[in-house]
Amino acid sequence: MLLEVRNLQTHLQAGGAVVKAVDDVSFGIERGETFCLVGESGSGKSVTALSVIQLLPRGISDHPGGQILFQERHADGSHRTVDMLDLPETERRRIRGARMSMIFQEPMTSLNPVFTVGEQIGEVLRLHRPELSEAEIRERTIEALAQVQIPHPAERADEFPHRLSGGQRQRVMIAMAMACEPDLLIADEPTTALDVTVQAEILRLMRELQDRNGMAILFITHDFGVVARMGHRLGVMRLGKLVEEGTVRQVLQRPEHPYTRQLIDALPENLGRRREAARGADGVAGQQASEEAPLVRLQDLQIHFPVRKGLMRRVVDHVRAVDGVSLDIPRGQVMALVGESGCGKTTLGRAIIRLLEPTGGRILFAGEDITRLPARGMKPYRRRMQIIFQDPMSSLNPRLTVAATLTEPMTVHGIGKDRDERLALAARVLEQVKLPAESLWRYPHEFSGGQRQRIGIARALVLDPAFIVCDEVTSALDVSVQAEVLQILSALTRERGLTLLFITHNIGVVEYLADTMAVMYQGRVVEQGEARRICRHPEHEYTRKLLSAVPRVSL
Repeated sequence: MLLEVRNLQTHLQAGGAVVKAVDDVSFGIERGETFCLVGESGSGKSVTALSVIQLLPRGISDHPGGQILFQERHADGSHRTVDMLDLPETERRRIRGARMSMIFQEPMTSLNPVFTVGEQIGEVLRLHRPELSEAEIRERTIEALAQVQIPHPAERADEFPHRLSGGQRQRVMIAMAMACEPDLLIADEPTTALDVTVQAEILRLMRELQDRNGMAILFITHDFGVVARMGHRLGVMRLGKLVEEGTVRQVLQRPEHPYTRQLIDALPENLGRRREAARGADGVAGQQASEEAPLVRLQDLQIHFPVRKGLMRRVVDHVRAVDGVSLDIPRGQVMALVGESGCGKTTLGRAIIRLLEPTGGRILFAGEDITRLPARGMKPYRRRMQIIFQDPMSSLNPRLTVAATLTEPMTVHGIGKDRDERLALAARVLEQVKLPAESLWRYPHEFSGGQRQRIGIARALVLDPAFIVCDEVTSALDVSVQAEVLQILSALTRERGLTLLFITHNIGVVEYLADTMAVMYQGRVVEQGEARRICRHPEHEYTRKLLSAVPRVSL
């Protein structure tokens, strides 16, 4: 067995208290096998992975018990079994990167922004292959980028990370991890924020590299569709313990632990089945809504960004991010906007609420043309049009309490006669998104990711808007938290009669939440209509490609 974890315990120091992040966990991984670890945020998945590769900070972590037995391979082909917990740090460094590598969840924070991607891959080779010359390191770096199918690898090697797309950055991380041909690859949520087609390519690439090199993979994820596509065996973690383990087919088809069944029930496709009955009368309501004038109407909308080059920074071309989109968003319904990264989804959503200025075309809101309104003229519409951003941590001010975050927009728009009335309204909205009123006096960093997303929803709701743009609001949430957020949004649309533009790459979410659907490709809408019809009977070739790339829990 390549890796055997025996009764591992990992304790973390947090404000004078001891947190049992990993509590008596045991599992093993054979060569060429993929072992998936799933569970909610905070269940101990990532801490387990960091314990295996020994990357936890020494000052706040310790291992009071357990073993991490790894079969180390030497250059001459011989093997020896070592316990990662007992090795001196110099030997751990020799194993890390060479025989055991890790792909982190967010490549933009893992890649150094001041070095080119080629320099960062080359650094791995310099550390673990000191016998290589600079020319050989350069050659191997380009080979590594070509192996992960990055176009024009020799040119891309000289690019900085910010000049690459999210999918390309993730491929660079894989190239860096694979540079020394490790025996064990630890992948920590490597496809979480990627759209379905890029995710499918990354997963296929990892399987190809695994088959070619006989590598084992410890794959951490909260996406059961990815588990069904990638995994051989599956472990389910909860509160630091491994509560269930078995083959992927066995656990997904016949889960034994109540927590595992709860996670599988929270999948959007399973939520959707339960929602079908509640939609009995929705067909009539949806038909009536479609007969009304749409709340938002786009007519040949264009958003172009200039490309400037040369010493004088002259405009030599334009990026046509949105290239002539005409779209009706029915009043009181949820329209899903789907497509790959870079197709123009977010740009379109921000332009609708005038966070970006359109280059051409018209935006009609409730029959009124708001395309060229000045800032003063837009103020009444700001209250009626809101946005929920993808990453709540970066969109919430870390220096403001939740109370300040929610009452500030109310003050700007003259809602409530005094502070007490605004605080009472903020508390009621928090209760609507399933947060206690005492949350008002806490700061964003004191909440989990799912709770911060609920605060983002509450911030949009306090102004009682008619229309909300939801920009990938569930992309980084685990399945149970995602289910809670989706159910909150579904209930709010019914109770408040909200109209939502739901930007997403998760087709399961579309099937659960959306009434209508539009598919974007290279700045244009290539297909639109009823969400259920498009998901089941797509007409455009690109839509079919998009749907076929979705990982499903069907074994």
